[in-house]
Amino acid sequence: MRRIALIAVAGCLVAAGCSSTAEAPEGTSGDTAPPAAVEPTAEMAAPTAEMAVEPTADAAPAMAKVSANDATEEELIAAFTAAGIDNAEQWADEVVEYRPYAADDPNFTVLREELAKYNPAPGVIDQIVAVLEP
Repeated sequence: MRRIALIAVAGCLVAAGCSSTAEAPEGTSGDTAPPAAVEPTAEMAAPTAEMAVEPTADAAPAMAKVSANDATEEELIAAFTAAGIDNAEQWADEVVEYRPYAADDPNFTVLREELAKYNPAPGVIDQIVAVLEP
């Protein structure tokens, strides 16, 4: 009987130690109010050279444009592939086929009309034109 009583007492002590209610540490009120806001000081507000953020390798570089009139088909394929355009080979072939493009038409109106004949997915023509320059 004593053995059962000792096991029961030990079990209660273990359970008490695992309870989810915690008492506030000595010297604290036990409330969970958030800390008061800190007023900024001149030292906190002034940026320093150490605070400057250097660009990382993960930063997206600016998209390099290629000439719709002068780029080789391989250069067009590479540019379209880098821009994430599906079927880059087909679109490069079409860009080459419909040359030359007017230098005063940066929107590539004629090219847009020609490419639309192939019923590309929405946004593909805009992606292609975004990579090109006259």
